[in-house]
Amino acid sequence: MTNTTHFGYKTVNEDDKVKEVAKVFHSVAAKYDIMNDLLSGGLHRIWKAFTIANAAVRPGMKVLDIAGGTGDLAKAFAKAAGSTGEVWLTDINESMLRVGRDRLLNKGLVTPTLICDAEKLPFPDNYFDRVSVAFGLRNMTHKDVALSEMRRVLKPGGKLLVLEFSKVDPVLQKPYDFYSFTVLPWMGQKVANDSESYRYLAESIRMHPDQETLKTMMQAAGLERVQYYNLTAGVAALHTGIKM
Repeated sequence: MTNTTHFGYKTVNEDDKVKEVAKVFHSVAAKYDIMNDLLSGGLHRIWKAFTIANAAVRPGMKVLDIAGGTGDLAKAFAKAAGSTGEVWLTDINESMLRVGRDRLLNKGLVTPTLICDAEKLPFPDNYFDRVSVAFGLRNMTHKDVALSEMRRVLKPGGKLLVLEFSKVDPVLQKPYDFYSFTVLPWMGQKVANDSESYRYLAESIRMHPDQETLKTMMQAAGLERVQYYNLTAGVAALHTGIKM
């Protein structure tokens, strides 16, 4: 029997979800950064800066950026790790990865880039000092498997950082819903000529585990000292955990 999962609010076969998510990101890749700035009012840059500061990457460290997309985190990590470090930019979506690779090259940063599935990371155990995933976990079919893989490739003492949209404060729920399901698809159509992909993005946020649930999932994957920071009243949250 074929297992099913969610794609936004739809129920699809697990095998089809990867294809459907790929279509979304192939569609939005070229305008991804512009849309992020417009739709978040630039807040995504503040959230990423907080994540980068929390990672505290030092020269010589090995860092894996999963679902790294257009390379915002990888760029900062590569600068911090320096010539003695090793920073991998990975994504399951080739269109997004090409944009990220080109952006890094334009900044004079030559880092390894790789198309890979977060649920089957092609790296040895205990290899990285830091692993990050920003706004990518919610698109993964088996989040528990992906989290276990992230822990596997971390060195003892290494840190996992998960930046993701989360459960907003109830006071903001109604205006946030209006923005997500009315304004966001409208802007997606006007700027990227694609309303459906941005409707999916809004739905995928609602289907993603809330702050406490994700904390529990990270603990179940074997991470310790798991904590989270609500950003902009819970619109996003940064979860961190350590491999002991």
